[in-house]
Amino acid sequence: MANTIPKIRIGQAPDKIKRAEFSKRFKKSFLDPAFRVEDDAIDKLEDIAWHAFIDGRKAPFTEKAGKGYANPSYQLSSEWVATKKILEEAQIHWKDSKTKSRVLLICASARNDGTCPSEMSKSFRLMEIAKKIFHAAKFEVDVLDLSLLTSEYQLHIHPCKGCVSTAMPLCHWPCSCYPNYSLNQTNDWMADIYHKWTAAHGVIIFSPVYWYQSPSPLKLMIDRLVCADGGNPDPTSTLGKKPKLAKKIELEGWDYPKHLAGRAYGLVVHGDVAGVEDSRRALSDWLDWMGFIDAGAQSRLDRYIGYYEPYASSHDILDKDKMVQDEVKNVAKSVVNTVKAIRKGRVLEVLTNIKRPRPK
Repeated sequence: MANTIPKIRIGQAPDKIKRAEFSKRFKKSFLDPAFRVEDDAIDKLEDIAWHAFIDGRKAPFTEKAGKGYANPSYQLSSEWVATKKILEEAQIHWKDSKTKSRVLLICASARNDGTCPSEMSKSFRLMEIAKKIFHAAKFEVDVLDLSLLTSEYQLHIHPCKGCVSTAMPLCHWPCSCYPNYSLNQTNDWMADIYHKWTAAHGVIIFSPVYWYQSPSPLKLMIDRLVCADGGNPDPTSTLGKKPKLAKKIELEGWDYPKHLAGRAYGLVVHGDVAGVEDSRRALSDWLDWMGFIDAGAQSRLDRYIGYYEPYASSHDILDKDKMVQDEVKNVAKSVVNTVKAIRKGRVLEVLTNIKRPRPK
């Protein structure tokens, strides 16, 4: 198979949009009448953006990869290089037994009181309950509130493009698909999010159920973390995004490196009618596959808060549900204990002696 590169299938992508449609879309950002005094300037900006789009100027600033890369003279995005350096430093810090234990708490709800719902999410409140346990345990705490995607200006998690399905080495760690300035796919949050995951010794996700599924902000993040599970840390080996090279590398033998393996995890999934068990299981399966270590039975919680009760009173119902609050505390306590055990070497020795026969 390594000597026969599969045919690359093309023909799905349409032609680039025409100038008139590009102009229409570009100027949608300046629809407010207050911008009319600067129409001439907007026209000039649109012309610059059009040529960047036509020329495919994805990364305006690049630099030679240098030593340690397969092709040292290849021009890498300067932003990607900076992110890679931050992640390497965070991984070194993570391994250092002298550092304080660190946990990442993720609020996966799209709701907060700074946007249309005008009220905080229950996921955020449950996260705040858990946070107190980690403070008491003297852990450093990072918070990732994914609801900021709905309430902060120009903050994005752009969707995964599925590079991994062409060939695993085409999916770079960290993701090199964004930013793409020629398509105005900028302000991508994932560089910061990769750092938070890399720095953490433990992670807990607090998530509601939306239509039997994880909320869209959480799913966006999950898909963009695929590069952490088998991703290629050297984009020069594929000369950026050359599918033929990536297929050849994978068929010659790829080890599918798990860049975030060895961290502990917990889950708090809540709902009001249906779907909590399936959603929690899907998240557990994903984290297990990534090489994370569950913190025991009490660390994987799925519960209904106000089963078939009105949405309007759900926060009041949570106030009264002391059992759920205590179960959330137990999730946090389980992660505390597991992180301590991992860092003392009492867990990884058992797990790393057993290797997958099929590492994908």
